[in-house]
Amino acid sequence: MRDDSEFGRAIKVRMLLFGPLAETVGAREIEVTLDEGTTTLQLIERFQLSAMLDSGLRVAIDGTVISNLDTMLHDAAEVALLPPVSGG
Repeated sequence: MRDDSEFGRAIKVRMLLFGPLAETVGAREIEVTLDEGTTTLQLIERFQLSAMLDSGLRVAIDGTVISNLDTMLHDAAEVALLPPVSGG
């Protein structure tokens, strides 16, 4: 019998994507399984969206916009990726 303590716990988060982000990823909503301790930035990097951070990408976790992308995600978190708003 193996010792499961050597393996990290998995969590699931729900990603909501809007506007061009949904087009880039190919979906408006995705459920993602991650290792416990995964940060918001690591999630963004996993989907190769880091370049959009310089363009004004904002992130909300459970309805609250965050500024610290080193925030660790928790099981059942709702992560909304909000593209920059453009207009004229």
